[in-house]
Amino acid sequence: MGVDEFDPFVRGLDYPMFVVTSAHGGVRAGCLVGFVTQASIDPPRLLVCLSVQNHTYRVAREASVLAVHVLASDQHHLAELFGGQTGDEVDKLEQCRWRPGPDGVPLLQDCTPRCVGRVLARHPLGDHVGFLIEPVVVEGDTSADVLTLQQCHDLSPGHPA
Repeated sequence: MGVDEFDPFVRGLDYPMFVVTSAHGGVRAGCLVGFVTQASIDPPRLLVCLSVQNHTYRVAREASVLAVHVLASDQHHLAELFGGQTGDEVDKLEQCRWRPGPDGVPLLQDCTPRCVGRVLARHPLGDHVGFLIEPVVVEGDTSADVLTLQQCHDLSPGHPA
């Protein structure tokens, strides 16, 4: 089955959008991500999927931790920053407020809730790689309205997925 046959199934789905950040070897990165899901209840685990085309993926494949930031419905500007530009050409973190977290991972100061997780495993999943992470720091809660995929259809990606 190809993309044309599969698209009608996923086209109308709506799910939260996230900014995932990473750091390794003095290089930091972040990107807009739609593929994040809880993968286990006990022990707690998240699965974060990054496009292999993405600068953040290239940093994350060597990183020990990832930070997963949930975007609020009024943070479209962060979705545009982290989804509409590529880290191959611009340091997106120079354009927002952040502070270093565990192992230097950038934590967006205006973006909670967030979860920092230790990378336990990396799994190829087609054009994305799944990072299984174990939460080590969780801040905030998701009681506010979150930004969703349907609210981001106006964005032009910084590069093909």
